[in-house]
Amino acid sequence: MRKQTILKISGKVQGVFFRDSSRAQAQELNLCGWAKNQTDGTVEIVAEGDDKDLLKFIEWCKYGPDHAEVEKVDVKWRNSDNQFTDFLIK
Repeated sequence: MRKQTILKISGKVQGVFFRDSSRAQAQELNLCGWAKNQTDGTVEIVAEGDDKDLLKFIEWCKYGPDHAEVEKVDVKWRNSDNQFTDFLIK
C-alpha cells in the first residue's frame, strides 16, 4: 500500500550532503517526494511509496550520510495523495 511520510531530521544534518544522499537513497527505493533544509537547522523530507520501502528509508535517515550526526527523526504518516513523480531537493 502506498503511504506518505513526513520526516524532520535533527542533529548535524546540514552541510553534510544529507539532502543529496537522501535523494539517492529514495531513488534506489523507488520513492518520490522532496528534501529541504529548514531555518532551524533540521532537514524536512516528504516521501511517498510502498510501506516497506518507506520503513527502509526511515531507518537510513536515522544515520544518514557519513558526516551526518543524526540526533532525532520525527516521523508522521498519512495516506499518499500521489502528488509526486520524482524526488527533488528544495
